[in-house]
Amino acid sequence: MVDRILQGDTRAIAQAISLVENDTKESAGILHAIFPNTGGAYRIGITGPPGVGKSTLTNKLSGYYRINKLKVGIIAVDPTSPFTGGAILGDRIRMSDLETDEGVFIRSMASRGSLGGLSRKTKEAADILDAAGYDIILIETEGVGQSELDIINTVDTTIVVLVPESGDGIQAMKAGLMEIADLFVMNKADRPGSAQAAASIASVLEFHQRSTKDWHIPVVIAQANEGKGIDEVAAVIDRHRSYLHTSNGFIERRKSQLKLRIVELINEQMKSEFWTPGRTACLDRQIEKILTRSLTPYDAAKELFSQFKQR
Repeated sequence: MVDRILQGDTRAIAQAISLVENDTKESAGILHAIFPNTGGAYRIGITGPPGVGKSTLTNKLSGYYRINKLKVGIIAVDPTSPFTGGAILGDRIRMSDLETDEGVFIRSMASRGSLGGLSRKTKEAADILDAAGYDIILIETEGVGQSELDIINTVDTTIVVLVPESGDGIQAMKAGLMEIADLFVMNKADRPGSAQAAASIASVLEFHQRSTKDWHIPVVIAQANEGKGIDEVAAVIDRHRSYLHTSNGFIERRKSQLKLRIVELINEQMKSEFWTPGRTACLDRQIEKILTRSLTPYDAAKELFSQFKQR
């Protein structure tokens, strides 16, 4: 399977992502084997509140890169179905015109309850696409609002998409989007107030960036469903990519992301080893005591951790 992935076999890629999503024993071996072949793809995150046109922008950007003969991988993180645990696939439906393009690979992934807007396995899926030779990887978050900050720990350039009704500058500040955005796109420019909303964002950014460094976050006005502004968005992404390479920010960002991934892997391993059936049963017994206030949660946690250290 690894050889087929490295050759760009789409069926092998899809199978490998499924194995990773389901956390099978085979997935660890696949990820280990492909890792030396990763690092070549440029990863772009597209985030923002629901209904701002993230899927449409992703669709049009993919078309732009395909015209320029680049292979594009798309990971669309959809909300999880509360009944099946699977992705609702709304984004996949809106990108149906790309599915016949052999240079585009689209995968919908369920968020599976992740509060950061991304599935836990999104990074690994991106690695598989990276190893398979995709030049650009677009990762679209599910659009849960103010908890989509995971994206900055996954991609090289982060696009935050808003519309005039998003609450312009105030929304950008309160959502913490100012800290993660490398580029703002004010989409649906045909709606009333789009120019004013973009100006409001730009004003807030100008005030915010007086004390910050070299990259000044642009605001691009677009109407993605008509393809308007897509060339400018792509040009800003290209400028940001050049900026990261010339400022050493690219390496620093990748270092930070790898460090975080190692921490996440260790945390997952610790969690898996900690919650044995015996320790879970012990917690159940302690809950009764905690409920009657004869034991505190802090003492219970201390006792459980002490058992873990003594194993």
